Amino acid sequence: MTAEALPADLRRAIVQLARTPRLLVACDYDGTLAPIVADPEQARPMTESVGALRSLAGLHETTTTVISGRALRDLATLSRLPSEVHLVGSHGSEFDVGFVHALDADAKALHRRLEAELEQLVDGSEGVGLEVKPASIAVHVRRAEASVGQAVLDAVRSGPCTWEGVHVTEGKAVVELAVVQTDKGHALDVLRHRVSATAAVFVGDDVTDEKAFARLSGPDVGIKVGEGESLAEYTIQDTTDVATVLAFLLEERRNWLHGDQAVPIERLTMLANERSVALVTPDARINWLCHPEPDSAAVFADLLGGPEAGHFSIKPEHGSLPLGQRYLPGTMIVETRWSRLLVSDYLDHYSASHRTDVIRRISGSTNAVITFAPRPEFGQVPVRLLREREGLRVVGTSDPMVLRSPGVDWEITSDGLQETARAVVRPREGAPILLELRCGTDDLSDATISESDRRERAGAYWSDWAKTLDLPPLETDLVMRSALTLKGLVHAETGAIMAAATTSLPEELGGIRNWDYRYCWLRDAALTAQALVSVGSTSEAEAFLGWVHGVLATLPGPERLHPLYTLQGTMLGAEAVIDTLPGYAGSRPVRVGNLANQQVQLDVFGPVVDLVVKLAEARGAVTDQDWLMVQAMAEAVARRWHEPDHGIWEERHAPRHHVYSKVMCWVTIDRAVKLGEAYGRAIDPSWPILRDTISTDVLKNGWKDEAQSFTTAYDDYDLDAASLHVGLSGLIDPADERFQSTVTAIEAELRSGSTVYRYRRDDGLPGDEGGFHLCAAWMIEAYLLTGRRTEAEELFAQMVDAAGPTGLLPEEYDPIAERSLGNHPQAYSHLGLIRCAQLLSATT
Repeated sequence: MTAEALPADLRRAIVQLARTPRLLVACDYDGTLAPIVADPEQARPMTESVGALRSLAGLHETTTTVISGRALRDLATLSRLPSEVHLVGSHGSEFDVGFVHALDADAKALHRRLEAELEQLVDGSEGVGLEVKPASIAVHVRRAEASVGQAVLDAVRSGPCTWEGVHVTEGKAVVELAVVQTDKGHALDVLRHRVSATAAVFVGDDVTDEKAFARLSGPDVGIKVGEGESLAEYTIQDTTDVATVLAFLLEERRNWLHGDQAVPIERLTMLANERSVALVTPDARINWLCHPEPDSAAVFADLLGGPEAGHFSIKPEHGSLPLGQRYLPGTMIVETRWSRLLVSDYLDHYSASHRTDVIRRISGSTNAVITFAPRPEFGQVPVRLLREREGLRVVGTSDPMVLRSPGVDWEITSDGLQETARAVVRPREGAPILLELRCGTDDLSDATISESDRRERAGAYWSDWAKTLDLPPLETDLVMRSALTLKGLVHAETGAIMAAATTSLPEELGGIRNWDYRYCWLRDAALTAQALVSVGSTSEAEAFLGWVHGVLATLPGPERLHPLYTLQGTMLGAEAVIDTLPGYAGSRPVRVGNLANQQVQLDVFGPVVDLVVKLAEARGAVTDQDWLMVQAMAEAVARRWHEPDHGIWEERHAPRHHVYSKVMCWVTIDRAVKLGEAYGRAIDPSWPILRDTISTDVLKNGWKDEAQSFTTAYDDYDLDAASLHVGLSGLIDPADERFQSTVTAIEAELRSGSTVYRYRRDDGLPGDEGGFHLCAAWMIEAYLLTGRRTEAEELFAQMVDAAGPTGLLPEEYDPIAERSLGNHPQAYSHLGLIRCAQLLSATT
């Protein structure tokens, strides 16, 4: 029997159940896992059901158990179920991890009295048997003639069943007398509490199972096997159906947990308009979009939760793989093409600031299938879709949302919680199908500007800017794409710059190193702005420094700066987990917020002051406001440089005296001195002395003869790619033997083929991670500074090869599995690529 033979409403319920964060699967034994047979000692479970239970038990946050009236020892012997499946016997008075109830002296005495009385009652009654259990005694009459069995049951019910302290459970041809209060419903509650289940399914056939069905509520599912009235919502016929149900539940939960359809990260393409970002898969599925801000909750989170978490898809009706996907040159407009179908996607630049408008244009000469499945708040808010003449209205959201789609005939379906719209359309020559998702408005009317004009205007916004850039001759197109990507991560309204467009893309598939990068880190944003200044665009740096000034205005001084803020410049809320999402390719948890917000990271001043220097060089002056900020940051360094901190990598353990942080404190003072000298500003006389003091401290405590390298921190010998900045920053001459040796040591320990790892030490988190593109960029620069051009060129070529088909790079690369990892696209990776192309071009 296949799952399609199950009732449709039951299939829908199982699909929904399979997506609960922590699932409890509980079944009765006789008549459910094992067919009813004449001899109860020959009741064997169906092989298919056993296999499904075992496989379910092996899944993340999934517990399976059998709750039976049989004694635990007999249940274990007869069922031979694998150890992964928990067993509960005697209607819940025996658990395979120990008794729920420890019998006191009175209960033990009552148990002995019951046994003696029942032996007398059944004596001479052929076919009647007693099953003595640790906390109860069952009287079985299934093998007795009907009249004999009835007589015994009547005697038991009128006798021992009425005794004080005896708890009675009636079943099919059996009555059980317990000396403790328990039943299958109570057992189910105990198990649910133990494993913190967010939903449970119970499958049973007996009247004793009704007490378990009675405990089900909310997202729980109860399934009755066989005919008869029941509290269970769903009914199936027999034990064969049970095996089908368990197999279907296994398939759905495995697919949900493991994200079997996860698109390789580097193949995702970003849409942007300097206010919002979205990701598009190679087959034109929008699988990531947040609203109203890029660091808000997701409307489409298919990226982290599969189709049920929301997506907006377009594909040919008769499926075929796309021929390719590209950006229109110099723009953020994305085209996905099949042989007779073209989908063009972009975000509108000129809609109101509170809106997110996604425009999708379908052209060609074949039928296309559109699926629109908005799931606001990471899928936690049920929505309804209302058809109107000009499109769809999304109902149930706090912020209005509509899909303008004139002429499209939508079919709306529901899974019981969420609604999805589907349509088949056929574009005609000169008459493309236009879809406009408008978040933040309920206006379905036609736009005042034609779509072709808006598309041209959106393209020109980017291409006109790209034409102003000063790009190196090496990998010019890829460098331009990196610059466009960095600009796409800018939040123009505030000046903030995101570290990446996503949250929780894993640093290890299936691992827990999944972080939220949709915020503005001072360090990352300053380095991004520096990269854009280096190619000739200063407006982003000016806007970012304006954002920094705004943040500083809320603080008593720069030393109180946090490492990161929201795009609006406010403090982050508490880090939280969205446990209703299984994560990319089964990598959980999915996190929102970032605990690094609370860390001390003393390196952040260096990149900001360095940016002020680069910007002053580009425009020939330093503003009074920027100089005051530089002074304040230099004073903050003077007060705090000697303290330990959490470092650039934000490790979640005790602070250390990180070499990189000390170097960046040195950079702060060094650049402040040079900036003042270059632009006639008064320099604090203590700064040159402090610069030398920090330098001496780093050279004395950061270098370890045993490692023949500058190490991660003063207290140990572990290596860190960030320590390359001893030379990259100019603190020591790159010709210094200590820097040359450091490059060699880090290369030997941290480089692996095409990438460079941050470090190899135990950072207190389980699992591994990939190599960082940014660390590879640092190594390339170090190679060039130490005269090793060949190695620099080879590593840069490998870095270029890691970019996706549309030129985007995530944070990391796994050289063993040859796949990309981490949030995407990542500013660090793209600014590193730009820097390397410039350096390699300059030294050609």
